[in-house]
Amino acid sequence: MATVQAQTFVYKGKDKRGKATQGEIKGTNLMLVKAQLRKQGVITTSVKKKSKPLFGGSKPINSADISLFTRQMATMMKAGVPLVQSFEIVSEGAEKESLKELINTIQDDVSAGLSFGVSLRKHPKYFDDLFCSLVEAGEQSGALETMLDRIATYKEKTEALKAKIKKALTYPIAVVVVAIVVTGILLVKVVPTFAETFSGFGADLPAFTLFVLGLSETAQEYWFIWLVALIATFICFKEARKRSPKFSDAVDKFSLKIPITGNIMYQAIVARFARTLSTTFAAGVPLVDALNSVAGASGNAVYREATLKVRDEVTTGIQLNQALRATGKFPVLLLQMASIGEESGALDEMLEKAAVHYEDAVDNAVDNLTTLLEPMIMSVLGILVGGLLIAMYLPIFKLGSVI
Repeated sequence: MATVQAQTFVYKGKDKRGKATQGEIKGTNLMLVKAQLRKQGVITTSVKKKSKPLFGGSKPINSADISLFTRQMATMMKAGVPLVQSFEIVSEGAEKESLKELINTIQDDVSAGLSFGVSLRKHPKYFDDLFCSLVEAGEQSGALETMLDRIATYKEKTEALKAKIKKALTYPIAVVVVAIVVTGILLVKVVPTFAETFSGFGADLPAFTLFVLGLSETAQEYWFIWLVALIATFICFKEARKRSPKFSDAVDKFSLKIPITGNIMYQAIVARFARTLSTTFAAGVPLVDALNSVAGASGNAVYREATLKVRDEVTTGIQLNQALRATGKFPVLLLQMASIGEESGALDEMLEKAAVHYEDAVDNAVDNLTTLLEPMIMSVLGILVGGLLIAMYLPIFKLGSVI
């Protein structure tokens, strides 16, 4: 049975003393809100749903907001604050109105008698199956505050890793975009000025100059078509990744083969694999179920398939490290850590150490990439801008022979 979510209503009226009052109140429908206000001694003159602004509305909730929410809830619970009161405190401190509404909705469900985990499952857009399963495991074991702390650490590490990957990929894309914009401006605005000057020359122009002038004429005539084609290509790429699993899997496989950034993504995937498996296994989730969660959180088709193969092998009784080795997709260090962990009975600790190692490796690789790209940016822009300037000044160097 679907649960009706509470809405925000604004009201105006008079209190018990006859003094004018107004404010906001949450409720599922107008009649219940009016009844609730009457119980509070408010004689209403106007009650209506709170309208949402047409522009500048509440910002959407992202994964970083969920990570912060989890950390705040873990802190409140560890301090001994009751669950429902923790929701109230965290909600008051939330900056985004949409996040406040989400927290208040979860609070209402928990206050009505639902468990925390079940309340979270009503919002799969923000809380995945792994998150909900770990919360439910914490509730069942009576160690919810410990589990929330573990989930918060996992979310924070995951977000930090995403930020590093984004940084690694954004830098080269930014270089390409800047180079295209600068070149376009020069071709459309600067080169035509030189072209008018060259039209009065009495000598043949150098081949390089003629080539650049031809590019300039093409850019002036078709720049809008090029821009539309570029935007359309970007939109089609995003839609194809979203709608076509085969295309998305092919992109995932190709992304791992890209020089430099492919290795960074590979290390990030291994780190995420080790971190997720360590967190779920430490929470008492059976290894086969934990591997299901890891496959869903891998973020890459190649390693999703590899993890599912590992799960099938483990189901038949094969040790984890042997199943990982059979795929040929995981590094030796992770295999050794998994083997030591299984032999010593401390698999979660060994996997966490492996996760820390590969997270540090990603961090170092991103820093090295940033250092490497700084001179490359100058070189690329220098070649483009310098090449265009040389092409424009070559005829001027010949001016002496014409006069």
